[in-house]
Amino acid sequence: MLNQKEKNQIRAVLAEELRRLSKKGESALSYSMNHERNIGRDSIDESMEEELFSTEMRLHDREKFLLGKINKQIARLEADEIDVCEDCGEAISFRRLLARPVTTLCIECKEQSEREEQATEQAGRAGGFGELSEGSEVEVKAPAEE
Repeated sequence: MLNQKEKNQIRAVLAEELRRLSKKGESALSYSMNHERNIGRDSIDESMEEELFSTEMRLHDREKFLLGKINKQIARLEADEIDVCEDCGEAISFRRLLARPVTTLCIECKEQSEREEQATEQAGRAGGFGELSEGSEVEVKAPAEE
């Protein structure tokens, strides 16, 4: 279990991240509200501007997702659950929480999750369903009877 000093340190890190994201969110909102489309420019300029706008909005969406994770961690902190792994129930170290305050997995479960994700990606590249194109046919065989 985390002691009160450690909880306060994590609370401060989460609060600072909330402030940073709020400030960035305000700037993204201002950017999108003041985004003017200059009519009459050539298509290359318009295309570049749209790409920049799209990239800015994707970054904002990622930060919105992170904001949700931070709020979840604040709730877990208040419930004294922030240092409990969601998968195995074991303790998450203070050092790990300080380095990555939005983590909900202990290092062992996170490493296992990454190994599984990597194996899934490799299987997909090695002939999984991801390589089927529209109109491809797949032969499905019934399992052999024992």
